[in-house]
Amino acid sequence: MSEPSGECGSGCGCKGGGDDKLFSRRNLIKGAGITLGAAAFAKALSPLAHWTREATSVDEFLQKHYRELTKVDLEVVFRRLEREAKQQYGADVTISDHRPQAGVKFGYALNLSICIGCRRCAEACHHENNHDRATSNSYIRVLEMTKGSMDMEKGNVHYDHPVPHPDKFYMPVQCQQCDNPPCVDVCPVEATWKEADGIVVVDYNWCIGCRYCEAACPYHARRFNWTKPVIPKEEINPKQSYLSNRIRPQGVMEKCTFCLHRTREGRMPACLEACPTGARVFGNLLDPDSEIRKVIENKRVFVLKEELGTKPSFFYFFDE
Repeated sequence: MSEPSGECGSGCGCKGGGDDKLFSRRNLIKGAGITLGAAAFAKALSPLAHWTREATSVDEFLQKHYRELTKVDLEVVFRRLEREAKQQYGADVTISDHRPQAGVKFGYALNLSICIGCRRCAEACHHENNHDRATSNSYIRVLEMTKGSMDMEKGNVHYDHPVPHPDKFYMPVQCQQCDNPPCVDVCPVEATWKEADGIVVVDYNWCIGCRYCEAACPYHARRFNWTKPVIPKEEINPKQSYLSNRIRPQGVMEKCTFCLHRTREGRMPACLEACPTGARVFGNLLDPDSEIRKVIENKRVFVLKEELGTKPSFFYFFDE
């Protein structure tokens, strides 16, 4: 069907009047940015927060922010997303809402002495979190570092030789789940926030894809969906969570959530289970008997870019 000519009259910048693109949240914000000054545009973002990325339906366009949804609202949203997964991918999926547990603050530690750079953690992340197969995307980058150096900028993520290399060590980097996350501070529509258990999440239905969070993150932990993810039906992980591993739409930001769909149920992150050397340690920082606390209290741990004041909940250590 050919695209109708002329503006729809709403000021959103879209073409035509009968297409679902009339309800494009991104177009509405883009139109506002053109017609308003910088200060007025920033102020306008608040009431326009629910007009974010390109909507697939009127229902999605009208959806409230995740934190405003009642249990009944959430069920309606989940069933809609499940239907869309069936229509677009032919897969039967179950989308749930995993909330933080009381008395829990998650932390992660990684033993750089025994990480061999095999990248099985990144592969496990790729499959667990329903990433686009063509791009081999993952929330984990494994840097090959020269022994004696901690300069991340010189780390090589594209190594293709047998590992481990005798003159190198390997440093996986993912979201640090900061206590002072700069990515949250810069989001103009409050699509990302830090939860009570320390996990920084993204509402993919609220994100407008401006990528401010990506620019603000000093750990390169944010990912942008440039295209609609392509995943074979038989490879889709059907157990999904709204704020975690559900298939993300095109044009939004995404990130590691410590596999909250697993960890909030008492299981371990997929990357930890895939590690062949036991280099990864995960647990509740508030539990004095947890493995993560034992590492922090008995090892010489450090965090990346401590001077920035982000206060990560991800720790690194070497065996003495």
